[in-house]
Amino acid sequence: MPSQQASQDQPMAEAPAEGEPATQAPETYELGQQKLRVLPGASETAASFEFEGEDHTLGNALRYLIMKNPEIEFCGYSIPHPSEAKMNVRIQTYEGTTVYDALEKGFDDLVDLCDVVTEKFTEARDAFMAKEGQ
Repeated sequence: MPSQQASQDQPMAEAPAEGEPATQAPETYELGQQKLRVLPGASETAASFEFEGEDHTLGNALRYLIMKNPEIEFCGYSIPHPSEAKMNVRIQTYEGTTVYDALEKGFDDLVDLCDVVTEKFTEARDAFMAKEGQ
């Protein structure tokens, strides 16, 4: 039985005719966009952070490195909804260190790890290319 209510559907844009070039809006970048925010309810030893435009790639690596710190009681991350490009990280520390220091150390450790991976990869690639060239 058809609904008696007015339709809430929005019309779709016309698709270009065959052979016509598709017009797309240019990509836009917001350089001043805030990518990280502290969620309400934070204290010096427990806080949740929301990252815009991040996913499991950063979340799992950051969680792993933060948990290696013996001053951390808990660290976990979640993706609140798959259709939103947001990631939440929860950090709880023991007394004597702050969540902000723990997050900064986690980022520093991740950058150091990436530097080591890049260095090892470059060395292995160069050795392979030298071997292939002989």
